[in-house]
Amino acid sequence: MDKEKEIAKRDGSLGSIRIADEVVSIIAGLAATEVEGIAGMSGGIAGGIAEMLGRKNFAKGVKVEVGEKEAAVDLYIIVKYGVRIPDVALAAQENVKQAIEAMTGLSVVEVNVHVQGVGFPDDDGRDDEVRVR
Repeated sequence: MDKEKEIAKRDGSLGSIRIADEVVSIIAGLAATEVEGIAGMSGGIAGGIAEMLGRKNFAKGVKVEVGEKEAAVDLYIIVKYGVRIPDVALAAQENVKQAIEAMTGLSVVEVNVHVQGVGFPDDDGRDDEVRVR
């Protein structure tokens, strides 16, 4: 009886759903940049200097591994000068996990945060333009 229900369930299926890694990366990047204290995402370390990426390509600075039901995320961030880094990292982990799970139905097993640099306000004192060190 249980086997019959299982077969009927498969036969009545409309097909499979596969969410591209790039989509999960964009969701994670958007969720991370919403967190107060994050100056931007980093493309990695090049010659010891973090490369600051603009907010237009939200998948940059994010690495994801997506399975059928689970996802793991690595974030490469630049924090604003003066923030408490553990608090910002925790907020990023929580926001990214919640966003991915809500939008995709995937279970997020880990969100690793890699702080790649510190952003300083530009010489005019504006936070919207930061220098990375």
